Amino acid sequence: MDYEVFFNERLLDLRSEGRYRVFADLERARGTFPRAMINSPDGSREVIVWCSNDYLGMGRHPAVVSAMKEAVDAYGAGAGGTRNIAGTNHLHVLLECELAALHGKQAALIFNSGYMSNWATLATLGTHIPGLIIFSDAANHASMIEGIRHSRCECIVWRHNDVCDLNEKLRAADPRAPKLIAFESVYSMDGDIAPIRDICDLAENYGAMTYLDEVHAVGMYGHTGGGIAEREGLSDRLTIIEGTLAKAYGVMGGYIAASAALCDFIRSFASGFIFTTALPPALTAGALASIRHLKKSPFERARLQDRVARLRGLLDRAGIPHIDNPSHIVPIVIGDAAKCKRVSDLLVRDLGIYAQPINYPTVPRRTERLRITPTPLHTDADIEHLVSALATLWSHCALSKAAA
Repeated sequence: MDYEVFFNERLLDLRSEGRYRVFADLERARGTFPRAMINSPDGSREVIVWCSNDYLGMGRHPAVVSAMKEAVDAYGAGAGGTRNIAGTNHLHVLLECELAALHGKQAALIFNSGYMSNWATLATLGTHIPGLIIFSDAANHASMIEGIRHSRCECIVWRHNDVCDLNEKLRAADPRAPKLIAFESVYSMDGDIAPIRDICDLAENYGAMTYLDEVHAVGMYGHTGGGIAEREGLSDRLTIIEGTLAKAYGVMGGYIAASAALCDFIRSFASGFIFTTALPPALTAGALASIRHLKKSPFERARLQDRVARLRGLLDRAGIPHIDNPSHIVPIVIGDAAKCKRVSDLLVRDLGIYAQPINYPTVPRRTERLRITPTPLHTDADIEHLVSALATLWSHCALSKAAA
């Protein structure tokens, strides 16, 4: 087999479908977000970033940056190895205590990414609990799917956010089997929100554990940033809450919050935790500072919701179709991979707007989209510029506008 020919042919297939992913060469300078410099063969120019998961701009917040600088000065650059061998930096202990308190749980355990916390936790539970059945929402993130698949336990997929379908599948399962319901709070591509209370009711009726991925909600919702579960007063009814430090908190890392015994179980059996170098002190300190700030400050969350409402209102006025949802994510569905990339390319090249196209397999075919994420730092002028640019390109690229 000619391996190089194989690789190039598959890449050519992606290009012909309009699904080849190009990484933007961006320079985000502190103090200028959401503006950044984009580098290309034609040179460098300024763009306004509209697709960052740094939802609240905390990656450039003075408290976060200062904490990271101080940690480097105090502890050096690296963690020195795994926590099992190199030891646990005291900042890890403080961060886990802060996260446990955020979610009203006995304990928390931090990982190097949200992907790893999902993968390692679900894989470990599915591998080690005899006969466990995991009931997985059909729209769950790839990290959850991979973790469940790796465990090789029985997995039953239920229709997205459909509690009636979940109820039927729970009722049909072996009543003696241990069960876990895995789902997300805010789904990142459509921006819809799970019926958490109803799912908790079913879990209690059938004796199932619950696993809630709050990565697109922590820091964003609830009076201290504890997510949708905190906002709805449901944190105590969830077995495991999983989150990230890389989105609203603006740094890097993932975690679970649960009972002390469950966190200790994952710490002791999860290979994805045991054999991975720990988070560096600077990242840990930055995440800790970000969480503490957002626990006390409602400003960023309130300002974000104001920006989202303003953007949606102007999109409606311009007839630009977008998925209506109760979250901060504004998906603008184009429905064609090639056109979606074309619109994205024109926005960057001609209008100074960076919004990366979202294509299959991240979303189903024919639902390709721009996933717009306003932040508290986008101005009225930024929003008006985005909507004006989209309105111009909608006609240029022969896209359908929403009915007035």
